[in-house]
Amino acid sequence: MTATIHTLKQPAKQTLRLRIELADVEPLVWREICVPDTITLSKLHSTILYGMGWEGGHIHEFEFGDLRYGRQEPGWEYERVKSETRVTLKKALAGGNQFSYIYDLGDHWEHRIQVMPADADLKLPVCIAGENACPPEDVGGAWAYMDFIAAITDPSHEDHGNMLEWCGGEFDPSDFDLGATNELLAEIKL
Repeated sequence: MTATIHTLKQPAKQTLRLRIELADVEPLVWREICVPDTITLSKLHSTILYGMGWEGGHIHEFEFGDLRYGRQEPGWEYERVKSETRVTLKKALAGGNQFSYIYDLGDHWEHRIQVMPADADLKLPVCIAGENACPPEDVGGAWAYMDFIAAITDPSHEDHGNMLEWCGGEFDPSDFDLGATNELLAEIKL
């Protein structure tokens, strides 16, 4: 008598294109990044950081409707954020096509993300398009960033010199380098 072994066939992973827009800033900062639907939210966090140009080091969370996921941070236990560690993007989306990612809860950088199907023959993760520079870390959020841009682009502004010194001497809000972004994304092992 021979035993029959039944295996559950794993559904093929799908490649998703994420249109990521940083809310409430001008000029609009956006990226289109392709990822597998099987990416964990913790890896997606790194992907968004590298893709947008953030340095990291701040608390973040994902919002999928009423569900919130993030790292389990000491001192933030009351926040009712579910662990992101083993949750895949596919599971968190639950058939939906949009979600939010908040980076730096103090500055509250909201990223609005639309999800669409993408070409499956890409080395993932990969950024396929984008525009404009990510704001400097710790600038103070969207409204403070707009004040920062006004100050650094107007030499007669009272804070022009202070803001340029604070950001290291220069900042170009229109700067975006697709090749450099993809070099960073290539460091993420899925």
